[in-house]
Amino acid sequence: MSYHRRSLSFVVAALLLAGGTPLDHFNPLGASVVLAQSETEQAQITEAVYLNQQGYDQFRQGQPREALATLQKAIAIFKATGAKAGEAQSLNHIANVYHYSLGQYPKALEFYQQALKLRQKIGDREGEWATLADMGVAYGEQGQYTKALEFYQKALGIIRQLGDRNSEKLRLNEVASVYFRLGQYPQALEAYQQVLKLQREGRDREGEATTLGNVGVVYVNLGQYAKALESYRQALAIFDSLPAYQGTKATILNNMGGLFFSIGQYKEALDSTQQALAIFNKFSDRPDAATAFTELGLLYEIVGQYSQPLEFQQSGLAMRRDIGNALNQESITKVGQAATLNNIGRVYARVGKYDQALKLHQQALAIYQELSDRAGEATTQNNLGQVYDNQKQTDQALKFYQQALQLYKQVGDRTGEGVALSNLGHSYEQQGQNAQALKFYQQALTVHREVGDRVNEGVTLSSIGRILHRSGQQSEAEKTLRQAIAILESLRPGLTDAEKVSIFETQQKTYGTLQQTLIAHKQTNPALEIAERSRARAFVELLAQRLSTNSTTAPALNPPTLAQIKQIAKTQNSTLVEYAIVQDIAPSQAPQLFIWVIQPTGNISFRQVELKGLPQSGINAADTASVLESLVTQAREAIGIKGRGLTFQEDTTTVARAIAKVNNQTNQPLQQLHQLLIQPIADLLPTDPNAHVTFLPQEALFLVPFPALQASNGRYLIEQHTVLTAPSIQVLDLTRQKRQQQSGKAKNLLVVGNPTMPKVSLPLGATPQPLPSLPGAEQEAKAIAALLKTQALTGSQATKTTILQQMTQTRLVHLATHGLLDDFKGLGVPGAIALAPSGRDNGLLTASEILDLKLNTDLVVLSACDTGRGRITGDGVVGLSRSFIAAGAPSVMVSLWQVPDAPTATLMTQFYQTLQQQPDKAQALRQAMLATMKQHPDPKDWAAFTLIGEAQ
Repeated sequence: MSYHRRSLSFVVAALLLAGGTPLDHFNPLGASVVLAQSETEQAQITEAVYLNQQGYDQFRQGQPREALATLQKAIAIFKATGAKAGEAQSLNHIANVYHYSLGQYPKALEFYQQALKLRQKIGDREGEWATLADMGVAYGEQGQYTKALEFYQKALGIIRQLGDRNSEKLRLNEVASVYFRLGQYPQALEAYQQVLKLQREGRDREGEATTLGNVGVVYVNLGQYAKALESYRQALAIFDSLPAYQGTKATILNNMGGLFFSIGQYKEALDSTQQALAIFNKFSDRPDAATAFTELGLLYEIVGQYSQPLEFQQSGLAMRRDIGNALNQESITKVGQAATLNNIGRVYARVGKYDQALKLHQQALAIYQELSDRAGEATTQNNLGQVYDNQKQTDQALKFYQQALQLYKQVGDRTGEGVALSNLGHSYEQQGQNAQALKFYQQALTVHREVGDRVNEGVTLSSIGRILHRSGQQSEAEKTLRQAIAILESLRPGLTDAEKVSIFETQQKTYGTLQQTLIAHKQTNPALEIAERSRARAFVELLAQRLSTNSTTAPALNPPTLAQIKQIAKTQNSTLVEYAIVQDIAPSQAPQLFIWVIQPTGNISFRQVELKGLPQSGINAADTASVLESLVTQAREAIGIKGRGLTFQEDTTTVARAIAKVNNQTNQPLQQLHQLLIQPIADLLPTDPNAHVTFLPQEALFLVPFPALQASNGRYLIEQHTVLTAPSIQVLDLTRQKRQQQSGKAKNLLVVGNPTMPKVSLPLGATPQPLPSLPGAEQEAKAIAALLKTQALTGSQATKTTILQQMTQTRLVHLATHGLLDDFKGLGVPGAIALAPSGRDNGLLTASEILDLKLNTDLVVLSACDTGRGRITGDGVVGLSRSFIAAGAPSVMVSLWQVPDAPTATLMTQFYQTLQQQPDKAQALRQAMLATMKQHPDPKDWAAFTLIGEAQ
């Protein structure tokens, strides 16, 4: 389904910073309203001026009825004396009372019109534009944005004639805001750019920063995330030097949190929003604090911490109600209450509590209807439709989507119109009415393109491609899906590595649908190009930038073509095996496993496996979507043991489910994985056991112990093949380039074992305790160091500071210590290596710190447990191995589970002995595994380690 991102309060908050408040137009009448003809008339006019001022003051003091009575008396006198300027001013004040105090828009507009005619008649140009601007506000508050824009433009034209630069700046802000609400983002951007120019000319730093924040919001809705982040950061840099405007800074931090939310950077989103909340609370800016509570709730919702969002959302709601009571401005805070009710409803819907969600959305709807806020009403109708859609109550969903569509059309909200049309298409698709779904998707696409909504354009193109694929129109489906991918990929340039990884997670399904389409059209080789295009893109770009001689400019790097893929296989002299797991959105469609085998000769073969429930696996038919994940979990549980790998939080739910299903035969999951992953391609693999086979996994397959996969005859895969892994084919090409670039530069060796252990909180929040000592790791390091004719660093010698100093000038790094799996820096890169602390650090070398290094290392061996694990994403495993490769190591050896000391020492010693005789790391690892297998036949003792990257 498509989402109306502008309905979130962080966007609205930014726009409310623009321009002045409506009260800027409420100036009391001066003494020279008209030149009186007599002393009597002079006295009468003086009385009328006094009454006009009194009525204005009563209005400002929240006494609307009294203000109306007083202003009517003033008008009567002004009319009797012919003082038309005074009459116009009092008429405008009466209109303001009906508008801002009583919310009676038709009555207000009636008086505005009377004031406008008088001001035009007497040539009061300043008064004329002020009334026009007030009328623009009135139309805008009713959701009649097109009419609002008409009046703002008229006011702006007069202001420019008068040369009033300050008023021009304020009205341009209003124009930009209306363009934004109409979904006319390019026009909004142009208007804000004009405002920026005026603010910079006038050295209005606070205004400039505020407008930069608004420009960021526009860029978000245009899908230009990198530009949005840059605008936000420029705004924050200015506000850092303006301590008096910290409330506005907090709003921009809140908006930045919303952007991080949109691209999947949930940790960064939480950080930004919590910073905003801290500032709001410090300055007691309670309305904005309520907004921040709302946003924190949404962010906790998306990361699955559902007890947190309800707490934050409800706190925000209570705060908004308190504000309304304290300020006696219920109409102002009711909009915020409705927004919070909507957001709480979304949380309930996310956790499947649909009755509660419906109740809250209905409460929000009632508030919006009471306030005649048709824009808010439209968003709420859309929310109600989504709840019913989730419940498969498509008739009800269609009803609310249709109502939302009509309201969006009435208020001229083209972006909302596109969203509602797209959601109508989704509902019909859920019903299996593909023709009707396609009709609405195509209408939505037209609107998305008109308003420049690139994000929803890409999503809708993907939906259209999916429908065309199911309808058998494969050529049209392919064309449409490629257009969708082009748009989605256009959203990523300029983002950081972590941001690219996160946003890619939201875009993966489109690549899978295109693979299905191409394969249905018998285009299996082009489907391989798409499979390769859909993985490790951020990693590829990061590696390419590290390889580039120009560190400031990222090189242009396209996904590999078939010709390049064949050449990489030839250069690597390895049979490449690429897996892709594809799940159709239709629940009735079983997930599929696509397998491509690219031989060094350039021959490409394709095999397809439908992942239905396997009776022998003990997995029910209902679990077929997670068959591979379940089997991998079972295999790891069957052969994994505790050792040097440590984590603060283990997901025991999946493991418990796997244990309940697993067969008592320990090796059965390894045999089943062999049946799924290897048997379909066994005839395509090399017969020479020394020939390289490089596996390119996806998702849960990154945790598969490929060497231990067992054929029906009982033989393990490592007995037949020399095995490596890599996150993508293109990564292999880049690691080869890196190896060639740094060949022979470094000579030193670095061997570390059992450092004096740092103190760590296990679990998080507990009192820090030293990690347990690893005497076996120390013995291993000393044995290897003796073999390599170097000195091992152990105990207090193996400090983080010392290791960092030596690592960048070392061709081989061997680290035998604890590996930890958590994100210690909160940077989205999990993992750390335990080293001895010094006075300047805590001893933990984190994956994020490794990522910043520049290594000339030929091989890194992480002889700690679980070092091959991390956060599994569409970009591969984000963790220690990725960081070392990105830092410059073309080959990294890591472990996939916790390994006992004795077999690890045997394997590592054998590995280095073999490596001294031949430079092939993959063959050395195979021989080490085979040798260890003889002493320790259980796969848990010899199959944990895998070589990532280069064999040579």
